Amino acid sequence: MLVSDFNYNLPPELIAQRPLPRRDDSRMMVLRRRESEIIHARFKDLPQYLGPGDVLVLNAIKVIPAKTWGKADRREVEFLFLEEKQKGLWEVLCRPAKRVKAGGKIFFSPGLEGEVAGMGPRGKRLLRFSSGDVSKELQEIGYAPLPPYIKRGKKDPGLREFDLKRYQTVFARREGAIAAPTAGLHFTPETMASLREKGVLIMTVNLEVGQATFQPVEAERVEDHRMLSEEYSIGASAARSINQAKKESRPVTAVGTTVVRALESAWRDGRLRSGSRSTDIFIHPGFKFQAVDRLLTNFHLPKSTLLMLVSGFAGRDLVLKAYSEAVRERYRFFSYGDCMLIL
Repeated sequence: MLVSDFNYNLPPELIAQRPLPRRDDSRMMVLRRRESEIIHARFKDLPQYLGPGDVLVLNAIKVIPAKTWGKADRREVEFLFLEEKQKGLWEVLCRPAKRVKAGGKIFFSPGLEGEVAGMGPRGKRLLRFSSGDVSKELQEIGYAPLPPYIKRGKKDPGLREFDLKRYQTVFARREGAIAAPTAGLHFTPETMASLREKGVLIMTVNLEVGQATFQPVEAERVEDHRMLSEEYSIGASAARSINQAKKESRPVTAVGTTVVRALESAWRDGRLRSGSRSTDIFIHPGFKFQAVDRLLTNFHLPKSTLLMLVSGFAGRDLVLKAYSEAVRERYRFFSYGDCMLIL
């Protein structure tokens, strides 16, 4: 398969720059695979499509305010904190990267100063911090790590608190992500209460959304792409509930591609395993799904691994047909946009 097979045309004005005032006011395209049918609904209609005993699985990972600005040789640079490799040593992504040189000092705030300890490709650097609590400082000076297609004025103070709140699910618990599990952004406490009242079992897992989620595909052929690794964990209670549902042929609905990757990675010998592991699973057409029966997901970028995963779940032709209709119907795309429920 060619990566270009997963391209589509999207008018830039359909890329949502802000979420709707109410999370659950998003539109929801319902895609029935067996009938190749497309239905236009609202996210708040979700309980109508799930039944008693169904299992709904959420990614409860919490986004950290991982983006900030520092000064390298008195010139400003944007930094995205990717991962703490070891105590005081962080992998970061910076731009413009040419300003961040080996051995250079980076000043972030009076309480945080780092030194460039390693040089990597495509703007990656290793920063060593001999003092200061990086995670604590980011809570004070960091911004939501919005994807680049969401345009914000540099250090826009008016939107900082707004994005820190809205680029986060209402059920987020454990910190560790540098991108939001965006399918979960539509949920409200009221939605979750309605689902529980209907008898839907809501379970959570954690997948630390990292570089793998937004890593560009540079290969020409899909099969030649390699995913970066991400950490995930599944509790014993969630595993038991999902295994029992599968045994009784009750559907398991994954909220987002990150949940799909966690569940399918943990499926072994006909059952879901609990525990904490890493995964570099790459799901695309031809993959045999075993844990997930239904999928709620946002609309994804052309030629992205996320679109390939959705195409593997529902079929490339049907997905691209649905995306074309979403464009015609003026759906809102990507992280702050509308969603699709695949049945």
